[in-house]
Formats: sequence, structure tokens, C-alpha cells
Amino acid sequence: MEKQEFSVPKLAARLKTEADAYRFLEELRWGGEPQACPLCGVVGKFYFLKPANGETRRTRTGSRTERRLWKCASCRRQFSVLTNTIFHGTRIPLRTWVLVIFDMCSAKNGVSAWEVSRKYGITNESAWHMLHRIREAMKREPVAGLLRRTVIADETWIGGDPKNRHRSGPRVKPRGPFGGTDKIPVLALVHHETREVRAMSIVDVTGKNLRRQLGRHIDVPNTHLWTDSAGYYRQLAPEFADHEAVNHKAGQYKVRGGATTNAAEGFFSQLKRSLDGTHHHVSLWHLDRYLEQFAWLATNCRKSDSERLRMLINNVDGRRLTYRPIPGVA
Repeated sequence: MEKQEFSVPKLAARLKTEADAYRFLEELRWGGEPQACPLCGVVGKFYFLKPANGETRRTRTGSRTERRLWKCASCRRQFSVLTNTIFHGTRIPLRTWVLVIFDMCSAKNGVSAWEVSRKYGITNESAWHMLHRIREAMKREPVAGLLRRTVIADETWIGGDPKNRHRSGPRVKPRGPFGGTDKIPVLALVHHETREVRAMSIVDVTGKNLRRQLGRHIDVPNTHLWTDSAGYYRQLAPEFADHEAVNHKAGQYKVRGGATTNAAEGFFSQLKRSLDGTHHHVSLWHLDRYLEQFAWLATNCRKSDSERLRMLINNVDGRRLTYRPIPGVA
């Protein structure tokens, strides 16, 4: 597909029918036609099955549909551009999917399920699950490489202050999953050169927990670490190639050599504004999905909305998300 720029009016004009939406995804994912069967993996040996005119066909029940199907000459099974993707089994129109994905890729503050429900005429439950499927496509690849050179590390706490809650009776300090508070600690890693952001929730802010997370994402012996002056980072400093710390208590935000934590703090600022202003409340069960979303948006903030749309569509394969593993509603 030609690298054209998209906008909501352009997408709406292009996706006049469901068949148009299918062709649009086939061009973005396959370049027009499938190169391998998503069910058996055999390369080639496909032929277009239904509809014969490429637009509409009649199902076995007699109704008309614009869903485009392909058939593998090897395993003899039918598939479409939606098979084994975040769209798998969806009943929501594909045109709606494309427009919602474009909204998610272009809104730095995020999009709420209620907003999608109102704009596109679907139930709030469907919109909520739809957005979680899109966040699944924003997740970092499991085999993503380790961060090297210079990495900024910082942490924050997500959640309201328990003392501000309205309670009918004496205020009792809540006992959340982290002991005396139900706020959730979040660690952010920002690559200084590429501005790649990785964010994850952690059980507690201790040297042991931080060392475990840093080891998962950073090539420790070959990395210069920039942090604040917290004591647990000083304990880990000998393991890194170099460690620079800024002392915020002394009003210091940048030291000689350029070391600073401003990039991580800027990410936290945007994250909290988005969670508070758009979603209002995010549960512990689903916080990591939202962290993946905003880390993906921050990492690709210098790209255009159209580039982010292409990136996300190319990342939907193998990211199927069903209702079963989702433990609750955010």
C-alpha cells in the first residue's frame, strides 16, 4: 500500500462498506493477498473463495455478508484477514474497528470505553473489551532486546490518597495488595538515545524487586543508569557500567554530563493525566495493559498518526484476546 496519510474523513470515505474494510486490512497486513496460511503455515497455494464478486455473498442461512474469505489448498480450511488476530471472532463491524484503532493511535490521552460506546453505537461492555484487544496489540514483543547505553529509571505510585476517600464512619487506612496502602508502584525505563519507554507495575519499591525488573529489561554491565538519589539505586550502582543520580531534595534536576530523570517524570505526568482525566479509575488487574498502551504511545510519539496505525495493524497477528483470561472489569 502506498504510504499515504490517513485522517478520519479519508478513512470514512475509503471504508464505505465492510468489503472495503477487509481489503484495507489485507493491503496493510498482506500487501493485497495472503502469503501464508495462518492455520497451517503453508506458504502459497491459496485461491480466493467467497464472495466471487469480491463484494457480497449469501451465507448458508440466506443472509447477505461482505466478509471476505480465503481457502488454503493444503489444509482445505477457510480463513480471513481476521484469523488469529485481535479481531478474531468479532461481531463488531470492521469499519468500526479501523476507526477506533485510529482514535487510539492519535489520542495521547487515551480513549475511554464510554466514549467509544457513544460514538460508534456499541455497548459499553463490547467497547471495553475492544479497547483491551487493541492494547494487546500495543504490547511489547516478548523477545524485545535489552536496553543498552544510557537508561533512565524512575518510579511512581498510581492511585488516590486513601485519606481523601469519602467514608460513612471513621476513616480506616485501607489494606491493599501492597500492605498499608492500595496505591500501586510503577517503574518506568526510558532509553535516553531512542526515547523507547517501558513501564510495568511492581509489587513494592525495594532493591530486590528493582534489580529483578532492571535485569529483565537492561543489559546491566553495558548500561549507564540515570536515577534519582534513592538508596536502593545506590545499592545496585556497582553492577552497572556507570551510575549518575540527581538529588531532587536539594533542588537538583540535572547534573554535569547531562544526567537527569526528566524524561521518566514527563512520562509519569502524561500517564497520570490520562488515567485521571480519561479513565478515572484503573484496577490493579488491568493496570499493566494501560501502561503498555501509554508506553507504546510515548515511544512512537514522533511518528505520525498514520504510521502508528500501520504499526499497530502489523502487530495484531497472534494477539487474540478472549473474555476468559480477563478476571474482572476495569
